[in-house]
Amino acid sequence: MKSVIKKSDKQAAFTIVELLTVMSIIVILIGLLVPALSKVRIFSREVKQRAQFHSMDSAIELYNTEFDGYPPSGDIDPAGVAYCGAMKLCEAMMGQDLMGFHPDSIFRADGTDGAGTPFDFYTQETESARVGTYLPLESANAFKVSQIFGESIAPFNVNDNYVLCDIYSRTTRSGIKTGMPILYYKANISKNSHSLATLNNNIYDYRDNDELVKLGMSTEEKPPAGPSHPLASTGLTRYEVGGSPEPSDPRIFYEHTSSEKIKLSSGLSRPYRSDSYILLSAGNDGEYGTRDDIYNFDKSLIDFVDFEIKNP
Repeated sequence: MKSVIKKSDKQAAFTIVELLTVMSIIVILIGLLVPALSKVRIFSREVKQRAQFHSMDSAIELYNTEFDGYPPSGDIDPAGVAYCGAMKLCEAMMGQDLMGFHPDSIFRADGTDGAGTPFDFYTQETESARVGTYLPLESANAFKVSQIFGESIAPFNVNDNYVLCDIYSRTTRSGIKTGMPILYYKANISKNSHSLATLNNNIYDYRDNDELVKLGMSTEEKPPAGPSHPLASTGLTRYEVGGSPEPSDPRIFYEHTSSEKIKLSSGLSRPYRSDSYILLSAGNDGEYGTRDDIYNFDKSLIDFVDFEIKNP
């Protein structure tokens, strides 16, 4: 006798409860994975930014060796025109036309010697006198201020100079995808302080790049400081009133660049790299004066000491 196997009319399938359970697990796993991937991406960009700083450090030292000093970083040029530290660094590394630095340059925003009949250091005729570019053109990441912040940006609308930008490319106000300017501060070794209270005796002067810092703010324009505001006596009328420092508040620069190790041991305020220069990237958020700012020195000690003080 042949055995008869009855086939069920019902097909095997997941129940709605099983499907919802699996979907919930997938959603939870994605929720756990996305923040981790985001942190990895931020960390990899920071590593890339520090590598860019390493290349710039080498280039600046080559300049220092050749000219027996670092490039200047004052906020104005010899004619009193706005020409900040970031722009002067770009000229020293690349030349104002990105075709090499002229050794006779006096770092004027217009690229001339300022004589009655001005001589332009950056023309095709002067190329043979240039000392070359200290950074490779393809990796210099140089953009004009107007390409980052848009046309006619005061006080840089007279001379639209180049700046070196960080690796955090984003679509800027001009519609072009660029990084934010890398700020440059040269140490004044004849000074010995590092705070807003001792502004005229500081090793580093935040004003060297302050106009660029204010352009980099993505928040709405801040109200002027009132006569009772602690910054009013400095003439800084464009900072926000309030107890917490804002991205353009100069206190942030001095807080972030102060050596906590020296402060804890001696009570004195002294900066890192007090005999050379500081490079500053706005970091992943594109805002200067926030916790993710990146410098050409290691801030891990600062963060560790800060944590130990707040969490004894």
